[in-house]
Amino acid sequence: MSATDELSVTFAALADPTRRAILARLAEGDATVGELAAPFPVSLPAISRHLKVLERAGLIDRNRSAQWRPSTLRTEPLEEATNWLETYRVIWEGRMDRLDEHLKRIQKGRTP
Repeated sequence: MSATDELSVTFAALADPTRRAILARLAEGDATVGELAAPFPVSLPAISRHLKVLERAGLIDRNRSAQWRPSTLRTEPLEEATNWLETYRVIWEGRMDRLDEHLKRIQKGRTP
């Protein structure tokens, strides 16, 4: 899969607020499906489906530990998404700085 395709999968997984909340919880440490489901008014199967999306995107690992299956946050896809966004942040900041300078020049020209 190309980097662009991986980014698409990552951003699609991040598009859902429940999945983002799950990732925020996993940033605090590993958790089971039951622990991840606790704050949400949805069923365990619904949370499991969210976990499958996150796992396919490479954002989490699901391990087997006896009868428990804790999930672990993986940061690599988030770092790749951040790096991609950073490129565009720099571009837009440069554009905004140039616009700001242009507007300041216009205002100076109209000041008596």
